[in-house]
Amino acid sequence: MQATQTREGKRAKPAAARPKLPKGVFPRAVRYLFRYKWEAALPYLFLLIATLAQLAVPRLIRNMIEAVTQGVVATQVLEGLQNIPSAFMAQALPRILEFLNYTPGTTQEQLVTQLTVDKVSAPEALIRAGIFIVVFAVLRGLFAFLQSYWAERNSQSVSFDMRNELYAKIQRLSFSYHDQNQTGQLMIRATDDVEKVRLFLGQGLVQLVGAVVLLSATLLILFTTNVQLALVTLWILPVALALFFIFGSISQPLFMKLQVRLAALNTILQENLAGIKVVKAFTREKSEQRKFGESVNTLMDEQIRIARIFTFLFPLVFLVANLGQATTLNAGGQQIIAGTLSLGEWQEFSLYLIYLFIPLAQFGFIISQFGQAMASAGRIFEILDAKSDVTDKPGALALPQVKGEVHFEDVTFRYFGGGEPVLDGVSFTALPGQTVALLGATGSGKTTIINLIPRFYDPSEGRVTVDGHDLRDVTLESLRAQIGIVLQETTLFSGNIRDNIAFGKPEATQAEVEAAAKAAAAHEFIMSFPQGYETSVGERGTTLSGGQKQRIAIARALLLNPRILILDDSTSSVDLQTESHIQAALDQLMQGRTSFVIAQRISTVINADQILVMDKGKIVASGKHAQLLEDNEIYAEIYNSQLVGDSDAPKDAA
Repeated sequence: MQATQTREGKRAKPAAARPKLPKGVFPRAVRYLFRYKWEAALPYLFLLIATLAQLAVPRLIRNMIEAVTQGVVATQVLEGLQNIPSAFMAQALPRILEFLNYTPGTTQEQLVTQLTVDKVSAPEALIRAGIFIVVFAVLRGLFAFLQSYWAERNSQSVSFDMRNELYAKIQRLSFSYHDQNQTGQLMIRATDDVEKVRLFLGQGLVQLVGAVVLLSATLLILFTTNVQLALVTLWILPVALALFFIFGSISQPLFMKLQVRLAALNTILQENLAGIKVVKAFTREKSEQRKFGESVNTLMDEQIRIARIFTFLFPLVFLVANLGQATTLNAGGQQIIAGTLSLGEWQEFSLYLIYLFIPLAQFGFIISQFGQAMASAGRIFEILDAKSDVTDKPGALALPQVKGEVHFEDVTFRYFGGGEPVLDGVSFTALPGQTVALLGATGSGKTTIINLIPRFYDPSEGRVTVDGHDLRDVTLESLRAQIGIVLQETTLFSGNIRDNIAFGKPEATQAEVEAAAKAAAAHEFIMSFPQGYETSVGERGTTLSGGQKQRIAIARALLLNPRILILDDSTSSVDLQTESHIQAALDQLMQGRTSFVIAQRISTVINADQILVMDKGKIVASGKHAQLLEDNEIYAEIYNSQLVGDSDAPKDAA
């Protein structure tokens, strides 16, 4: 759980222990790449070719230096031979051969011939080595480009797969999961967390493999070139790797905490943007700004803590690298002085030594990227592995066309499986074609009853059946396809009015959409807009009034022509005149359908076939209007209070 913010501006400490990285996250993340088979291998093939081209350059530079050195030496020796008197040549020749490392016994003529060849061939060798360097540079650039392109393409494919799986999973998770998780946290996992995993798989993993290949190949070349110098250099590797391991184990939990803080910040931002009208109406801008600032401050603290670790790591690694370079320079200088190491060989060794230090520097960035990616991957897999409370059980059957008999058998329901029951031993039967009205105070259990019918939740005890089928024995899709729902909180989606009415039936014709709109008393106001049914509703329907949104939601449910109809206080956002129009249409449309109606006004349910009066999770009375008015005190009290209110309404309106 993330740390909470107090109103005094002090951050409360997290209640839970420091988050830990789940096991098996890395191989599971990499398996997303394996889906693309040979395409996933292409970046690493191109990386290998580019690395080999890179490794060839120091040897070519050595050849250039040795060619130049030999040319210069040959020129100087030839000039020197001309100045040596022939009487002293027999004594000087053995020393010259020894100096030049030539085979003893070589004659003066052979020496001159060889030196002439060295002098003449030096420029040619120089040009040839330069051409090869350019060729290898071009090869390296080409294959480095191909490696980057395919790595990025594969990582984008992984991101595509992850986001689609996350979205599909979030869509399938039951209401109880969403009740316990904030929207902002789910959003950050589908955006920022996926992006961090993508960056590692597209860049960090390739860099890691490249660093290992370059490091291994460089060590092999160093040991085959000069064992003594390689042994002097080797000590820095275990020291550097130990540092990376220590810092990696410290940083990973911190990256997980960072993502939790970021999710908390995103939640505050999402909630405030969604409720900006409420914030402004109650002049809470400063308070909300302070709360947002506290969350930003907490996030910044985590980021600084991580930055502090890595700003300490990198100088430490460079210090180790510099110490290794110093010891190598000393050993190499001693060999040059002793004449056992040429300038060309030393230059070659020095360049390969750089190739040894480059991967060590890369490991620091890779550790950082790996820590972030694995923390994010753990959060992603946490959602993908989440168990839904409401799922199709193995062997679930498709619910056939229903008649509409709904039966509650001693149903008890508790949220999250514990606490006081929201429903306590509720039993009733709705016959096909009946209209069942649910009446009662807030928190009496009305909404819970209608949430159990489409199986948004499962009963804690008892069972709910439709036409004798236990809802847990049929597939969710076949059940919900036969239920039309208008919830109390109207939700419209960005797009036009037609798309929102046809949300549950995209293939509906324009005539069907208009018929549903007319039945919901929405057609007239829709046609008053210049663009009619093509009018944009804005984000969450912000361009429409509450009553207009409600009527579009009713039309959306009616378009499905469901056998079971659920209306959760569906006329609460409309005026009395509009309510009468909607009610007249609903009275006609509810005929032949089993309808469940939650209403605060008795006038909307006065003709119901069965009225259930709820109180504290129990049905305290049931029957028709006249019977309840005479026999039930709660119902009579609600009726009388609303009768007075309705009689005063026209006067108030006037």
